Amino acid sequence: MKKRAAALCGAAAVLAGMITSIPADASAGSATAPRTTLTTAKPTWKKCGTSSYPTLQCASLKVPLDHSKPHGRQITLALSRVPHTAKTYQGPLLVNPGGPGGSGLSLAGFVASSLPKAVAAQYDVIGFDPRGVGASKPALDCRPGSFNPVRPDSVPSTPAIEKANLDRAKAFAKACGKKYADLLPYIDTVSAVRDMDSIRAALGAKKINYFGYSYGTYLGAVYAKLYPQRVRRLVLDSIVDPTGVWYEDNIGQDYAFNDRHQAFMAWVAKHNATYKLGTDPARVEAKWYAMRKALAKNPAGKKVGASELEDTFIPGGYYNGYWPSLAEAFAAYVNDKKTAPLVAAYENLGAIDASGDNGYSIYTAVQCRDTSWPRDWNQWRKDNWAVYGKAPFMAWNNAWYNAPCAFWPTKTLRPVNIANKALPPTLLFQATNDAATPYQGGVTVHHALRGSSLVVEQGGGNHGITLSGNACLDKYLAAYLTNGKVPHGSGVADAVCKKLPDPEPQSTKAALSTASGGASSAGATLHGLLGHRG
Repeated sequence: MKKRAAALCGAAAVLAGMITSIPADASAGSATAPRTTLTTAKPTWKKCGTSSYPTLQCASLKVPLDHSKPHGRQITLALSRVPHTAKTYQGPLLVNPGGPGGSGLSLAGFVASSLPKAVAAQYDVIGFDPRGVGASKPALDCRPGSFNPVRPDSVPSTPAIEKANLDRAKAFAKACGKKYADLLPYIDTVSAVRDMDSIRAALGAKKINYFGYSYGTYLGAVYAKLYPQRVRRLVLDSIVDPTGVWYEDNIGQDYAFNDRHQAFMAWVAKHNATYKLGTDPARVEAKWYAMRKALAKNPAGKKVGASELEDTFIPGGYYNGYWPSLAEAFAAYVNDKKTAPLVAAYENLGAIDASGDNGYSIYTAVQCRDTSWPRDWNQWRKDNWAVYGKAPFMAWNNAWYNAPCAFWPTKTLRPVNIANKALPPTLLFQATNDAATPYQGGVTVHHALRGSSLVVEQGGGNHGITLSGNACLDKYLAAYLTNGKVPHGSGVADAVCKKLPDPEPQSTKAALSTASGGASSAGATLHGLLGHRG
């Protein structure tokens, strides 16, 4: 999900004009007339605890591949649970980390252990791998190794480079269509929402509570649109702009990530005593692009070329806890010609493994199916060169990441108008400088969900801001989950919290530990669980 904010009045106009229903020929069915969920066997829970989450339990659930044919082919969803322990029981709390393509099994353990004990004890915290993801079956992996280094330079500065990147995008779409022709028409947000209601039914709950990050906010908003009478509490953190799904959101995200990258450059300049890259952010940024140019010619360790460098630094736009390790690798390459820290940072933050191949397959399958994308590559070329001229950091990398949608082998659906007047009070969280889901998305959804309350982290740039160390934000979350109360303010924001301080430089060892998930901070743990790119 991505987005550069339009003016609020323009966004509201788009919301009002969005088509509510899914096309009649779409396999996902109507978005305004949910079909009755079949009676489903209750999940059989088994212990699957880890050292971090010892009370975690796991189960599986059969759901229809095509919810319009409930007696047809079945697929399997993987579920996780941390059961309630309090006498006061508030029902299931479904959690989702985003993506699309993020696995939610461990997120249940994280949420249950991060909430105040008295709050978590009142809920069955339910994680799930959406259809096609992770431990759910079948799990998609369209073209293993698609992101193996070294890829062509993302910036198509010559016809040959553009062709090489286009060939990769076409090959991925073709491979996915050939391998999963029977599945792709049913990998989309609305189908995943139908699955969520099957989970609700299997749990024996009349209503669910839901807590979603990133793309999980769109998933939750669509669920609330289709099943408003089944929503008890709804928490959305780092909110997708539903008026831009998905092409416009991706274009808009490029600008926001460029801004966030420049904030990182300013942080490096501020800590010149440590990194010795200069005190002028513009000159530090120039050194970064010089490093990129050099790696395009001579990849570090035969692994980190220009595209892989972008892959490595993009996570810094999601979470500033990665900044020390990224700055360390940047400085080591520029000042000392050392490539090992850069390769280590890539392997810890940028490289895509088998689970990443699965996540990318679902990401493309959902986004390419959810809504129409331009099928004329000339439009992509024109739009992305225009973005690159103003915000070069991620423009073409992001374009190629999404380019299979120009050649996707399935028909597309229409976006769901998530505007809703039938919900109980809902709670929204948004950082003003979030790059992955820019601020205007939170404002747009706040206006679309009548009775919602928006809590803003002023000046914050991280993506996924609750349960990551900000006590002010978490206070509102805990109160809402305890008694359903939300703050009410007079402006756009109903409550405002200060951002957490930016990180301080660390030793090389500590910085790499943070990058690899070794840090014990809640923020580092959360961002290891969230599905990036949306």
